[in-house]
Amino acid sequence: MISPQPPSSRNSIELLPFVSAKMKKTYGIVVCILIIILDVTAGILGIQAEIAQNKVNHFKMWIFECKDPSYNAFKLGLAAAILLALAHAIANLVGGCILVRSAQDYKGLSANKQLAVGSLIFAWIALVVGFSLLISGAMYNTRSRKSCGLAHNQLLSIGGIVCFVHGLFAVAYYVSVTAGQREDTKPPPQGNPAGATGHV
Repeated sequence: MISPQPPSSRNSIELLPFVSAKMKKTYGIVVCILIIILDVTAGILGIQAEIAQNKVNHFKMWIFECKDPSYNAFKLGLAAAILLALAHAIANLVGGCILVRSAQDYKGLSANKQLAVGSLIFAWIALVVGFSLLISGAMYNTRSRKSCGLAHNQLLSIGGIVCFVHGLFAVAYYVSVTAGQREDTKPPPQGNPAGATGHV
């Protein structure tokens, strides 16, 4: 004789889907907040690096300038570039990737996955532009003595602003790609049972 399942065990099994869904939601919120914090911090550091660079002695004429290097600007710019790359890596590693080989494949995707692909493309563009600007601005301050040449106008501050933009696209990518993954795991709607027919 099979003994009935204890009520406590039955209730715990019924609660598993709810707990799992709640944990996934909490996990997603934590990831989004982490990405935003990293990108915002990177943006602030980039702007602070520009401010530190402008505090050193410099002489400017037209598009040429002579400026002393700022070690503080170098540290802040490099830190901003590292945080930007870290935020991008987290969004891609946690969110996964979507493989699109052609425009036909893209048209066959759901709305969430199409948004994820677009957000990912713009996030990569923001990463390349922001990282290049921050590294260029930081490297400009590695020289041991005053240098003269073409003016490097606001490379660090523009790179910092791009970090904010990257945060928007990175979060949009993560949210949309996880929504697309939930669509794939959702069971298909059940129709009428096979063989069931209506009679007048």
